[in-house]
Amino acid sequence: MTAQELPNGFTGFANRKPLGFESARSAINANARGAGSSGGQSAYEATSAVFNSGAEGAFQYARDHARPDDEPAQFDPDKLRLIPTTDRRWAWTEIDLNAIRYNATMIKQRVGAGVRVMAVVKADAYGHGAVKCAKTALNSGVDYLGVATVDEAIELREALVNAPILVLSQPPLSAIPLLLAYKVMPSVYTPEFAIQYAETADAYGMKAPYHLAVNTGMNRIGVRHDEVVEFMGQVSFHRALDLVGTFTHFATADSAETLDFQIQVKRFIEAVTALNVAGFNPGIVHAANTAAAIRYPDVHFDMVRLGVGLYGLHPSSVTRPLIDLKPVMSVHARISDVRTVPMSEGVSYGMNYRSPGSVKICTLPIGYADGLRRGLSGRTDVILKGQRCRQVGNICMDQCMFEVDMRTYANRLKLDPQIGDEVLLVGREGDSVVTIDDMANTLGTINYEVAIGFSHRMPRYYV
Repeated sequence: MTAQELPNGFTGFANRKPLGFESARSAINANARGAGSSGGQSAYEATSAVFNSGAEGAFQYARDHARPDDEPAQFDPDKLRLIPTTDRRWAWTEIDLNAIRYNATMIKQRVGAGVRVMAVVKADAYGHGAVKCAKTALNSGVDYLGVATVDEAIELREALVNAPILVLSQPPLSAIPLLLAYKVMPSVYTPEFAIQYAETADAYGMKAPYHLAVNTGMNRIGVRHDEVVEFMGQVSFHRALDLVGTFTHFATADSAETLDFQIQVKRFIEAVTALNVAGFNPGIVHAANTAAAIRYPDVHFDMVRLGVGLYGLHPSSVTRPLIDLKPVMSVHARISDVRTVPMSEGVSYGMNYRSPGSVKICTLPIGYADGLRRGLSGRTDVILKGQRCRQVGNICMDQCMFEVDMRTYANRLKLDPQIGDEVLLVGREGDSVVTIDDMANTLGTINYEVAIGFSHRMPRYYV
């Protein structure tokens, strides 16, 4: 059996659609092409033909609600697709790819030319868009990519990303054909997975490359630091297995307290040394996450893993004075409603906010379903025309409100909010700034969680 003869239809990057499969989009396009070559049928008519068997929806509605001249309203699907997503919904995120380049460059300068850098793009690049961020990081000199799941790796491969990809955990046995088909390396820490991975690869005439995960004290995944030689003795006999790297993960690299960190470092060095003494080449040795890469040059080893720092977020306050990073994400919305609410009238669910008078209440079409956490209700600001305005009332699933003080005092510029005005929920305008860190501190969580929360439901723009 060859590498191309993978089971269950796995054929690398080949088309995996079953025989006879035709998507709705393909049917529409084929119909439109056929119509264009046979008598000038419009795109609308061609598209409608796909749905003319009693289907419900917009096209059926157009046929049932004809104009007075009995001609159906004609919507050109091609023109409909041209309506920008920002004009379909007034809430979006912007991702500054130049900031990605800047942050990758700053880390590369800090670790030096002899150390590789892995860009960790798991969780859709921490909510920033895995494909775009991965390609930008690679073009900025990053060597490796790290993901959390097999599907995250497949997304990159199908976007023609050819860099080495490591899944930072051990996948299910059933995912092994996918690893081989898409040339993705797993983390390995159980003999059962290692042997099955090797057997499957060998059956296709392939190697089974992997990174050995070592548990040095975090107790999440990995072979115990003092059992790595025993583990390799159990699996290394298999000719297909190819140990490409050895790694651990630090639990406290971002903490002011260093004792636990030092213990992990000692255990990891001892484990790697033991592998070498026993005749096992550990391959690429890596341990440093963003915090360790910034704080501890002695643990850079062969490669560092750049995660949250790639997106301009600091893992903790202790790294902030040591390196300059630029935030990558900003969150935007446009005002969808403006109203003057009389004194003492309530706003939003629960009416725990009541108008003090002399304010306008503005609505934004963004809520906790989009990642603007409900716990921020009444505890965050937005920026309108360079001025901070207080968010008021409970944040709803799809909307939230903020107040604009209509009084004029001191040197404060009086605002006149209008429907359609752009508002910044995360980002900087002039001297005013609202950060993901601000939100995380308010919520009592970490910036990672807040960033990841801003969902795909909102359009994402790369600038």
